[in-house]
Amino acid sequence: MKRLFMAVIALSLPIIAQEKPIFTQAKIKQATVYFTGAELTHTASANIPKGTSELVIKNVANILSEETIRVLAPSNVTVLSAQFTNQYMEEYEAERHTPALKRVQDSLALLDSQLKKYRNERYSKEKTVAFLDGNNTLQGNQDGLVLADIPKVMDYYTAKRIELLNSIDVLKEKEETLTTAIAKLNAKLDVNASQEEKLSNGKIILQLMSPVAQKADFQVSYISNRATWRPFYELRADRLSAPIHLLYKGQISQSTGVDWKGVKLSLSSGNPNKSNQFPVLQAWHLYFGRETYDDTRARNAAPLGYAKVTADASLKKADVEKMALEESSVAEYTTVAENQLNVSFDIDTPYDILSNGKAHSVSLQELDLKADYKYYTAPRVDKEVYLVAAVEDYSKYNLLSGEANIVFEGLYVGKTYIEPNQTNETLNVTMGNDRKISVKREKISDKSQTKFISGNKEQIFTYDIILRNNKKEKVDLVLKDQYPISTDKSMEVELLESSKAIVDDKTHILTWELTLKPNETKTFRLSYKVKYPRDRVIENL
Repeated sequence: MKRLFMAVIALSLPIIAQEKPIFTQAKIKQATVYFTGAELTHTASANIPKGTSELVIKNVANILSEETIRVLAPSNVTVLSAQFTNQYMEEYEAERHTPALKRVQDSLALLDSQLKKYRNERYSKEKTVAFLDGNNTLQGNQDGLVLADIPKVMDYYTAKRIELLNSIDVLKEKEETLTTAIAKLNAKLDVNASQEEKLSNGKIILQLMSPVAQKADFQVSYISNRATWRPFYELRADRLSAPIHLLYKGQISQSTGVDWKGVKLSLSSGNPNKSNQFPVLQAWHLYFGRETYDDTRARNAAPLGYAKVTADASLKKADVEKMALEESSVAEYTTVAENQLNVSFDIDTPYDILSNGKAHSVSLQELDLKADYKYYTAPRVDKEVYLVAAVEDYSKYNLLSGEANIVFEGLYVGKTYIEPNQTNETLNVTMGNDRKISVKREKISDKSQTKFISGNKEQIFTYDIILRNNKKEKVDLVLKDQYPISTDKSMEVELLESSKAIVDDKTHILTWELTLKPNETKTFRLSYKVKYPRDRVIENL
């Protein structure tokens, strides 16, 4: 009995394989967007027969990770396999146009054929009229024509010409009628073409087995790397005594090939493409090699420990207020979920995001951040004085790394960068530079010198740092500078004068915390000595 059953299956398989596949179109319902991809969820319905069948679900992403495909089916439907392709042979495709559209196309073909016949007939008769008109000069005894027959010929000519012209007029009327009808039918086709949804090339092929013929609902999900999002912020501060108003945004772009229309959108800080295998340390062996030196000079122009503001525009206060009035926010429709590994923003209102790769801005949250303000300057690398907002307990806001536009006292002042992934208890956010506080760092020539003692070269560097407050109110300011670090035992570095700065012995960074009264000027002196062999050269001193 078992052998007979296997034989029946074997005989039936070729028949099943030859059956026409069933086609259905997927409808996207949900998109969870990550920094490096997106999980898309579709629904689809199809009438499937009893037994084994092949279901082709159209309009999924053009490129996706096949191993991430998940299929939910009715409990009595078994999914034997799931495959993805974007090069499926279209020989079994269902008819692309509806029966109504096909009738329109058939009518167009018939009218075009009839119009061509009318035009050919009219063209022939117009040629005949032209021939008659070209031979209307008759003479007696010409080609055997008797003068007595000329009246008869003229009567024939006149009657024939009138007949032809009347027939031509009738044909022109018929052509106009057909042309109008054809234009109307073409308009119907254009409307349907514009309303026809653009489909992707991606298809998921399911091999199914059902005990009965039924209409079945399916849900398919997968991950595609053709989508991304990034956090973006807008910081608004009206005065130093007020909290910072933060607008939390997400910029989404996708080129999956599927237009996301009316989807439930979720933005996640997770990374589905990253390997989740924990690292394993190997033995660390030391080897002798060429000696190297660390360059302790500042490698970027940003102040130490703070992000630099880039002022790429300057807008009037009225323009900024106008922008604020035109802003739309869905922050009230957004739910923030924080789990053990990532943060997600679930947006309840449906969204449309086209598959064109263009950035689409979504407002996620609006927050008021309590901040303490201080001014900051590091004139060794940047001659500007920056206003810095210190935000404590910032982890509760679920901030992610990203750029931020700064609007201070109604004016757009530039961009900064928010970096919450740090170990400091306070998040320092640069709010812009203040030109009313001036700073100057100048080398004092008479206090700087070079000596040669025995086989060594000794250099002394002395600088004065001058700060002035040109504002009408006092300011709290943090001043930073530094002196070099020796990387060789033959190189000696000594701090000679620091004007009571707080000195970090490891980094050699000096910090002054001070208050400047209105129109007050203060000067701080930094002096250090470097001693090294006279036959050596320090390139970055």
